[in-house]
Amino acid sequence: MAEGAIRPCRAEDCAQVVRLIRELAEFENLSEQVKISDKDFCEDGFGQVPFYKCLVAEAPPECCSGDGRTIVGYGLYFFTYSTWKGRNIYMEDLYVMPEFRGKGIGKKLMSAIAQVGLEQGCTQMRFAALDWNRSAIDFYLRQGAADLTAMEGWHFFRFEADAMQGLALGKPGSDRAPAHM
Repeated sequence: MAEGAIRPCRAEDCAQVVRLIRELAEFENLSEQVKISDKDFCEDGFGQVPFYKCLVAEAPPECCSGDGRTIVGYGLYFFTYSTWKGRNIYMEDLYVMPEFRGKGIGKKLMSAIAQVGLEQGCTQMRFAALDWNRSAIDFYLRQGAADLTAMEGWHFFRFEADAMQGLALGKPGSDRAPAHM
């Protein structure tokens, strides 16, 4: 991909990126969790209030994938805030099609996201990796990432829509507050 480019995702790339999101979910054995449509993904990134930013790795036409695709990877990110450190950038996904791995594309995508964060005054770049994806964990560690699970014991949580609904209505699963509150 010597002549290829890392560039900002455009609205017309959304269907290709959703295809890659589905590939990533399949790799992670979580295909059934992908509910986003091409239309929703496009609106969420290119609507009046964008919720995410995305970079794509685009191969030149002569180096396209076996099925003729030129968008061969992506890095999706958004901005968050740390009450301790200030501005943060969160890398939600980093994915490169298997046939294009080992060519430095993932590192270029991640480096470009880090550069965006620095340009925006971010003090940290955060992301998560599945505990069984040892090759990804090793890759991140080689790039200088700190494993907060091992170092600081952080656990990441989420509320699904139904749990959020219950919480918003004052009906969470338990009335008992955590000890630190």
